[in-house]
Amino acid sequence: MRVVIDANVLIAAYAARGLCESTVELCIVNDDIILTQEIIDDLVGKLIKKIKLPTAKATAIAAYLKGNARLVEAASIPRDACRDPDDLNILGAAISGEAEYIISGDDDLLSLKTYEDIPIVSPRQYWERFKSTERM
Repeated sequence: MRVVIDANVLIAAYAARGLCESTVELCIVNDDIILTQEIIDDLVGKLIKKIKLPTAKATAIAAYLKGNARLVEAASIPRDACRDPDDLNILGAAISGEAEYIISGDDDLLSLKTYEDIPIVSPRQYWERFKSTERM
C-alpha cells in the first residue's frame, strides 16, 4: 500500500509506545510511505518543542523516516478542500504520491472520510484493517 502518515501520528509514534508506534512500524515494514518535507519539518519541530526531545534525536528520527519513505512535493489543493489549511499539504502529498490511504489523527481530516477516493483513516482503523499475519 502507498500511505501518507500525518505528522500527528508520527509524533505520537515517537512520543510513546502504543498504537501509533505499532501502526507506523507496520507501515515501515509493509507499505510505501509517502511524506513531504513539510511533514518532516512539522514532526521535528514538535518533537523538539512539545515532546522536548533533543535536537539530535529528532533529527535522527527524521533521517530514519526519510530512509524509509518516498518524499514528494505536495500537489496544489484547492483551499476549500478541507477546514484547516495546514491539512492541504497532507492531501497534496496523497495526490502526488498516488496514495491508497491517508493515516491521520486529525479530526478535520478524518471528518472528510475520503479525498479524491483516497480513504482517510485513523491509526486504529488502519491497524485493524491491515494487521493480518499475511502482511507481516
